[in-house]
Amino acid sequence: MKVSEPIIQITQHYEQPIKSVWNALTDVHVMRQWFFDNIPEFEPTVGFKTRFSVTSEDRIFLHLWEITEVIPYHKIVLNWKYDGYQGDSFVTFELSKVDNHTQLTLITKVIEDFPDNIPEFKRESCIAGWNYFIKTSLMNYFKQ
Repeated sequence: MKVSEPIIQITQHYEQPIKSVWNALTDVHVMRQWFFDNIPEFEPTVGFKTRFSVTSEDRIFLHLWEITEVIPYHKIVLNWKYDGYQGDSFVTFELSKVDNHTQLTLITKVIEDFPDNIPEFKRESCIAGWNYFIKTSLMNYFKQ
């Protein structure tokens, strides 16, 4: 993922009230069910930081998150980077009401290039990952 590439934007509609979608994005117990099962803690508060590892093939990615903006039931922004790897980004989850549904728009904006030689940092991998989380995993969570 490169600064020079367009932002990544994924949009999904859920037949859920905004409060339920917000809860799925901000309650660590719910996040563990559809997002990352090893998130140690999470608070939708500006300045909150957390870290956790995800293994992919033979690589360990220590995720470093810091919340930089919160508008309850509307928007949460995370600074998202990885310990030991070049690269920095902001991930925005934005909620809006559309008819009787909640629309979630996820935006990933790269502010420092990620390494070219790591498959997980390629644009296509990022898009595939967000599509899985937003369009499949979170959708399946709401169908339970």
